[in-house]
Amino acid sequence: MSEKRIRVGVIGTGYVAKNNFLPVLPRFEDVDFVGVMSRDIANAKKAQKMCGAWNATDSIQELVDMNLDCVFVLTPKQCHAEQISFLLNHGLDVYSEKPMATTLKDADAIANLAEKTGRKLMIGFNRRFAPVCQEAKAVYAETAPDVIIGQKNRPKTEYRATLENAIHIVDLMRYYGGEVRNVQAISKYTDPYYEAFTTAQMEFENGSSGILVASRSSGQWEETIELHGQNRSVLIKMPDSVTITDEKAHHAIEMTPLAMGWAKSEDNLGFSYAIRHFLDCVRDNKQPLTSAQDAFKTHELLDRVLKSAGLPAMD
Repeated sequence: MSEKRIRVGVIGTGYVAKNNFLPVLPRFEDVDFVGVMSRDIANAKKAQKMCGAWNATDSIQELVDMNLDCVFVLTPKQCHAEQISFLLNHGLDVYSEKPMATTLKDADAIANLAEKTGRKLMIGFNRRFAPVCQEAKAVYAETAPDVIIGQKNRPKTEYRATLENAIHIVDLMRYYGGEVRNVQAISKYTDPYYEAFTTAQMEFENGSSGILVASRSSGQWEETIELHGQNRSVLIKMPDSVTITDEKAHHAIEMTPLAMGWAKSEDNLGFSYAIRHFLDCVRDNKQPLTSAQDAFKTHELLDRVLKSAGLPAMD
C-alpha cells in the first residue's frame, strides 16, 4: 500500500520562508507542494519557481480551494491571528511561525479554536528540534535541571526585541524546566519599544531556578543555554555545539558542517526537523510537541516577563 501523500500549501515568501521552509518541503517524498501564496503575485511566482510548487496565488481563498491537508503560515506576526483562524475554520491543519498572535487574547482564542475545530496547530518553536537542543534534552530526560540559564544576545536593538527574539529562549526554558511560578524582570530602555536589554529571574514550579538574559547591546549574535543539576551540566552554543559534563567525564559534541554534513540554518536551527514532525502529526493524526495549547503557555510566560520588566505587554 502506498504511503499517504500530504498536500501542502505555504503562505508567505519572505526571508524565513525562502531560507528555512521553501528549500526543505521538496525534500520529502510524501509531500505534494500544491501551492504558495503571497499578497504580491510576482513574489508568489518567484517562490513557485524556486521550490517547484504546482501553483502560485495572491488569494488565501484560492489556496484553500486547492484541496490541501495543511498550510504553513510564514507571514509577519501581525498577520498570524487572522490567517490561522481562517485556515482552521476551513478544516486545515496549520503550522505557524511564532508568535501565533501579538496579543494574549488572540493567542488564547486561536488555541481554543484549534481545539474546537479538532485541527492540528503547531507553532514554530524550532529551537526545540535543533540537534544540539535534543542532545541536551536527552541528558535531562527524566528530571529537570536545578538551574537553567538562557541567553539571546544581539549587537543592536529592534522593535519589541524581547518579544521578537527572546521568545525562543523563554520556550526552551519551559521545555527543560516546566512551568514557572514566579518571575522578576528588569529592562533598560529609552524607548520601551526598543529596549537595550531584559533580564529575568524565574522560579519554576518544581523548585528549579532560571535566569534569562536578552541583551541587544552585545558585540555579536549569541544564543546559549546552560543546564546544571544532578551532578551534570550541559552548555549549548547555538547552533553548532553542546558540551556535557558529569562527575566522571567531559565531552563536547560539535555539530558543525564538517562533522554533520550540513551547513544550513534549516537543519542546525531545527527547522527541517520541526517541519518533518508537523507533517508526521498531520499524517498520523497526532498533536505536535509545540501545539497551540503548549505554545500559549510560552506566550503567557513571555507576557509575564514583559510586564515585570515594565515593557509593553501582549495586551
